[in-house]
Order: sequence, then structure tokens, then C-alpha cells
Amino acid sequence: MKIFIITPFPEAINILIENNIANQGIKKNLLNVEIINLRDFAKDNYKKIDDEPYGGGSGMVMMCQPLFDAIDHCIDISVDEPVIIFPSPRGKKLSHDISSELSNEKSLIFICGHYKGIDERVIEKYVDLEISIGDFIISNGELSTMIIFDSIARLVPGVLNDINSAMTDSFVDDLLDAPYFTRPNEIDGLKVPEVLLSGNHKSIKDWKEKKKIEITKDRRPDLWRKYKKLND
Repeated sequence: MKIFIITPFPEAINILIENNIANQGIKKNLLNVEIINLRDFAKDNYKKIDDEPYGGGSGMVMMCQPLFDAIDHCIDISVDEPVIIFPSPRGKKLSHDISSELSNEKSLIFICGHYKGIDERVIEKYVDLEISIGDFIISNGELSTMIIFDSIARLVPGVLNDINSAMTDSFVDDLLDAPYFTRPNEIDGLKVPEVLLSGNHKSIKDWKEKKKIEITKDRRPDLWRKYKKLND
């Protein structure tokens, strides 16, 4: 999978990728990540990429021209037609289903937003999918891009050493995951459930399924309703 990340702060992406599970995919040649410095496409000597919003108001807006040129550059050098993603609070809320679908694509372009956002004409002309990571605002688009990128990259076959690990995560089957325990089997009077020490695979599987249901019903009733609707 070829992934372009357009950002005015490439060093921030470099640091995040270096310490990310996706770095395994890069080393295995399963992921090819190219970080595009947006300021390289600015026309003036000051590498200006933002300006004041029309209509007034506080904050700055990322300009069309540098983004147009950066996106066109990525499209021109991409072998496959890329899906262009803009992390945005106006987008579809990120889910396992979205990440899973995007993990099958051959090429992605991420646009890291800043300030009040990007000129709407960039979205109108280029963006295929706006994705929200939740009902809150963070101060830069590199973090939201990396959250989405990570959720996609770990589902690309071969990136994780054991793909079954990803396939048993929360949300895969519309339930939250069961609790996990490791050695020692007792600490400060807290014990590992006996069933997990039994070696009885059917009993362990049944216990985990029961816990997944209990936790989902208690902590995410909205997810439980979705699960019931799909499985009744």
C-alpha cells in the first residue's frame, strides 16, 4: 500500500511513524509511506500556506494553491488511483468497518489540517472521504491522521506478526473485547479467573464471549443495541 501524508510539519509525522506498529509494515515493504512537506509547494519566499478567512472571524485557513499542488503531485506519482482522506470533525466517525475497507486500497493520500481548517474548495475538488476521530477538537491534523493511519495499517495483512490479534480486537464483531491477564496468576490477592488456567479451550472461549457481552452492555449500550439488531 502506498500512503502519502501531506503536512506542514513532516518532522511530527516522522516521529510518530518511527514509534508506530506501522513501522513494521514499512520494514517489510508492505507499506510505502511518503511524507510530503506542504511548505515545499508554497509560492512565496516565506513558505506561506495560510491566510485570513473571507467573511471575517478569528483564526487562519489553509490556502488552496499549496494544497492543490501538493495533492496533484501525489496523484501524478501514484501508480494507483488514490483515495484522498481529510481528518475533520465534520466527517464520518472512524470505525473498524471504515478502517477495514480502507486497508484494501492500494493508495491513500492524507491531508493534515491546521488552524481553523482548509479552504472548502480543496474538499470540493479532491477529498473522497472526511473522517472524524470523535466529537472533540485537537490542535493539529498530524495526530488525527496518525490515528486513522494506524487503524488502517495494522489491518494490512502481514503488518502485524499475528493478524488474528487484530481480528479479535474490540469492534470487530460489534462487541468490546474481553479482559486479559498474564503472569503471575496472583498478585496482592488479585487472582486470574480459574477458567483461564484450566486449559479447557471451549470453556475459555465461552467465558470470553460472556465477558464481551457483559462489558459491552454495561459500557457501550449503543454498541450492544447495534450488536443485537444485527444478530437477532
